[in-house]
Amino acid sequence: MTVTAAEKATAPRLRADASRNRARIIEVAREAFVEQGLDVPLDEIARRAGVGNATVYRNFADRRDLVHHVALSVMHKTTAHARAAMAEETDAFQAVARFTHAAADERISALCPLISQHGNPDSELEQAGEQLKDTVVELITRAQQAGLLRSDIGAGDYLSTVAQLTRPLPGTDCLSVQGFVHRHLQILLDGMRAPAHSELPGHPVTMEDLRRTD
Repeated sequence: MTVTAAEKATAPRLRADASRNRARIIEVAREAFVEQGLDVPLDEIARRAGVGNATVYRNFADRRDLVHHVALSVMHKTTAHARAAMAEETDAFQAVARFTHAAADERISALCPLISQHGNPDSELEQAGEQLKDTVVELITRAQQAGLLRSDIGAGDYLSTVAQLTRPLPGTDCLSVQGFVHRHLQILLDGMRAPAHSELPGHPVTMEDLRRTD
């Protein structure tokens, strides 16, 4: 069968539309999962994404598959924010600040507990998580080596504190935190600047400390 020039021109456009629809579904699902939990109806996600139900099911085999790709998307985007901050900011502390606010906007701290509760982590998710953690360690280390970030703070201190400040409090509307999360993050960042104005109790928390369960 001969393919016409018009059909050849249409195919890339259709592929682009399908790619945009898939990305839109993932983006909307991320917000819906944070707001309503992982049990939000897929039909509701389709409605909010402006696509038909069939489009959701054509792109994702089931709810677990959609959750998987939402988690991957958030991790990859957050890692990209860290790398962009390091590449584009001449001030190493400003790179940390830029990444901190960008990570909050990705809603990773609100989403991660939901993902962990859903269970079934796989090697792809674990690899994406390790890449993110390694990139954050590099980001923090650069700022410390430049003498701009307190030396008594570990990457584990940073990540756990940011997670606590950006995760909704139990019993509160998860969207209410968005009104002041960046304010609280800026307070945190000011406290992380070198030179330190106080002595922290204990020792710097590393990524290995966060992995320990005993």
